[in-house]
Amino acid sequence: MASGTSIGRVRGLGSAKEGTHHWWHQRVTAGSNLALMLWFIASLALLPQLDHATVSAWLGSPWAAIPMLLLVFSVFYHFRLGLQVVIEDYSHAETRVVLMVLLNFFTIGMGAIAIFSILKLAFAAGAVSA
Repeated sequence: MASGTSIGRVRGLGSAKEGTHHWWHQRVTAGSNLALMLWFIASLALLPQLDHATVSAWLGSPWAAIPMLLLVFSVFYHFRLGLQVVIEDYSHAETRVVLMVLLNFFTIGMGAIAIFSILKLAFAAGAVSA
């Protein structure tokens, strides 16, 4: 049996002072996801057609490309925050670090692919219309 008082055993095992920061980031990204997804749906609904040429021309505008980039960043960051909580709560200590590293690689990789695709469409559409 361990020696020491109850307070001595508990000291240092409290909050890591990170929960509030994480909680706020989840709420802020949820709000930005809502606003940006509403913008995205409304913007697509207002397009005359949803073919490749129309959407590419639409993304050629900075008024479409910049919010789309913000949407991708916000969605992938929110995704990462949510899965981090799932991993921390439900994985074993032995696999937690590996899963967190894989989550970070996956999130950064998929986000980079999405951002690259948006930028490629935006700059290609801008070059064609010029």
